[in-house]
Amino acid sequence: MPTLAIEGLTTRFSTRGGTVTPVDGVSLSILPGQILGLVGESGSGKSLTGYSIMGLIDPPGRIESGSIRLNGRELSGLPPEDMRKIRGNRIAMIFQDPMMTLNPVLRIDTQMIESVLAHQDVSHGQARALCRDALERVGIASPDERLLSYPHQFSGGMRQRVAIAIALLNNPDLIICDEPTTALDVTIQGQILYEMQKLCAETGAALIWITHDLSVIAGLADTVAVMYAGKIVESGTAQQVLGQPRHPYAHALIASAPSRNPRGQPLKQIPGMTPSLINLPSGCPFRERCEHATDACRQVPPVQTGAGRTLRCFHPVGTAPEARV
Repeated sequence: MPTLAIEGLTTRFSTRGGTVTPVDGVSLSILPGQILGLVGESGSGKSLTGYSIMGLIDPPGRIESGSIRLNGRELSGLPPEDMRKIRGNRIAMIFQDPMMTLNPVLRIDTQMIESVLAHQDVSHGQARALCRDALERVGIASPDERLLSYPHQFSGGMRQRVAIAIALLNNPDLIICDEPTTALDVTIQGQILYEMQKLCAETGAALIWITHDLSVIAGLADTVAVMYAGKIVESGTAQQVLGQPRHPYAHALIASAPSRNPRGQPLKQIPGMTPSLINLPSGCPFRERCEHATDACRQVPPVQTGAGRTLRCFHPVGTAPEARV
């Protein structure tokens, strides 16, 4: 049974300019111990997909429709008190900004011990030992001393490591990481990625890693889902999606990586801009930036097809022109 199974998840926000749908019919499935890379440009809906799973969507936003099942239990529509027991316990989220996790006026030990005691029936001393081990796991030296510090006494990278340690405290079934290593140097980033892979392998926790950094995903993820304008446009194993992308957007995104660029040649770019979610073009939202677009792409949006490896496109990369719809 999948740790997480999402079917047709749609999240909408009401604004003065109109209704925005940053998460539009998203379907994902993650097995125990599996790592899913959720990739896309800024504004594609990656983070809000994570917030929707966590139940962190408040008015003027709402989850319009869809199913979110954790180990077979339906989370969509769950009472706030029940969701609060799951959040931080069975599901943990690591944010890009560590100050979304840390309270600036409380010591680190107070915050971490509170997180343990809220979900585990252990003594204060046992909780403190768990917190110390968690700090050590993410590479923080002198953990006993650091537990007595305040967030402002840490660097940005150190604060992020504390936030990651808090997320790991209760051994959650699902961890959602929203670009948590952006503020870290390469050495510490590599250490955190290694620890996350090790954690998933040892505990069976499933992991969603939200990022725009394809180099991180290439060495971390088992499966990859590419988002554009609120929709999953392509998904499959990391080898399939990164090695042979079929959606024109996924293909262009990977081709624009500097490591793929021939030496001395201008960097490849995706023309145009991501469309406004308030005023999406008719048909395929990527059509105005796509060199393969035809009249069919203007009329109706493509549906998601396939099982395991899915695709949302009328003209996949590698399809002969005469075979196109």
